[in-house]
Amino acid sequence: MMIDESQSVFKCRRQRLSQLIIRFHLFIFLIHAYIVNAHSVPLINPCKRLPVSQQEHISNTLEIKMGSFDETFGVINRIDKMWEASQCTLYFIIAFLFVETLLEVYLTMRQIRVYKQSKTVPKELKHVMNDDTFEKARVYGLDKAYYGIFKMILCDIVILQLELCYGFMAIVWASSVEYSANIGLNPKSEIQVGCLFALLLNVIGVLKDMPFKIYSTFVLEEQHGFNKQTAGFFVKDQIKSFLVSQILTIPIAAVFIYIVQIGGQLFFVWLWAFVAVVTLVLITIYPVYIAPLFDKFRPLEDGELKQSIHTLANSLKFPLGQLFVVEGSKRSAHSNAYFTGLFGVKRIVLFDTLLVNKGLPEDDPSLTESDKGKGCKNEEVLAVLAHELGHWKLGHVSKNIVIVQIQMFLIFLAFSQLFTYGPLYEAVGLPIGEKPILLGFIVILMYVLAPYNTLISFAMTVISRRFEYQADAFAQKLGYAKDLGNALVKLQLDNLGFPVYDWMYSAWNHSHPTVLQRLDRLKTYNQESEQTRKPKSQ
Repeated sequence: MMIDESQSVFKCRRQRLSQLIIRFHLFIFLIHAYIVNAHSVPLINPCKRLPVSQQEHISNTLEIKMGSFDETFGVINRIDKMWEASQCTLYFIIAFLFVETLLEVYLTMRQIRVYKQSKTVPKELKHVMNDDTFEKARVYGLDKAYYGIFKMILCDIVILQLELCYGFMAIVWASSVEYSANIGLNPKSEIQVGCLFALLLNVIGVLKDMPFKIYSTFVLEEQHGFNKQTAGFFVKDQIKSFLVSQILTIPIAAVFIYIVQIGGQLFFVWLWAFVAVVTLVLITIYPVYIAPLFDKFRPLEDGELKQSIHTLANSLKFPLGQLFVVEGSKRSAHSNAYFTGLFGVKRIVLFDTLLVNKGLPEDDPSLTESDKGKGCKNEEVLAVLAHELGHWKLGHVSKNIVIVQIQMFLIFLAFSQLFTYGPLYEAVGLPIGEKPILLGFIVILMYVLAPYNTLISFAMTVISRRFEYQADAFAQKLGYAKDLGNALVKLQLDNLGFPVYDWMYSAWNHSHPTVLQRLDRLKTYNQESEQTRKPKSQ
């Protein structure tokens, strides 16, 4: 009876003790001491006067109890570690990025459902879009959507989560320190190690992304007739892109680290000023010095279109300097048009795929049969340019630059408040006390500020869509509503753009309204204009 009572007492106290440990584990050692001191004498001393079998049973009971206690204490230790600041930071980052990716997948699945359910051409496009083109656009959209989901799951869930859990950033940083000594750099110089770190990250990023680029270009786009690149062109393009990126990135990274080191408490102000200047310089020099490294530009040939563009620009007091045609057809069959230049004269660039016969004579030997007849008429090209010049006239370019600069200032301000927070670095695998500046900025920008970036990205999408409607209205006021509508439809057909979209998917992903939304809005603008032109009744 004495042994049974002892076991019953142990069982009841073990249950109560487990509850106390979970809720009040800070008192664990006091409870432990109480159990040992309170029960060691009555349970051990009587064993000397009991049979051997009973003594062994009591000893085994004590061992089981202490083993259970130690196991519970180990669980508490793991819970404590789980809720350390660095672990909380890591779990927050992983959880948010996971949820964000699930949202993207969910929205894409909504659009896939639209692709599958849409079987007929919308009535607004029946006069220009046949069933065959509609089906091609639907299949193209489906293929891109499925590929997008695969890439999101693999890159943003599997690979990214593994990188975070296994301290990918810390491994690259440690490798940078090690390699810097081997190649003659100073491993104690954060600027030199930081530049090598940036280079290694870029190399790894290119290698990770290369299989997806190859598949997208030579399988997905090729299958639907949009890829115009040869393997040699692709390789040369990637090498040039990588070299230009490093030439720009590494010096900027060095100055970035230096400013943080010497800038004092207001370093984020100097950092913002530096990045603002660099941004404006790059915007200015890109079309003149960088873009020609990747694509061939030729002046637009003299003729009716060129004269009409100059007339349009002069009527708006747009400081047009040069008109170029870029041979985008060597890269892709997609079309576009844009203008560049912040200060003084500007240049307008037309993709050759935008122009009828690529802007070349019909008998030009470089034209293929599939190219002949494609593109927009002169009036439609002028309508597209009227839309683009509307962005300039309405100040959209300047507003976007101001918005971006405000965002950069807020990001640098947040960085100044967070970059000394130790658990942030420990969360990505760095030893306690090690806080590399460039690594900290990347982690803060990409991971810690991920919720902010998501909200800002959506806000910018909303603003961009509003700007597009305003630019369409501007073109309509210049008398290009019909031609702009025709151009939008033609570009949609040439690019195999699917005209029907899920409203939620489109609102989240599209910086431009859909072609049906823009056509409907242009129709509204026309009706409003007609009403304002009608004489008032007497």
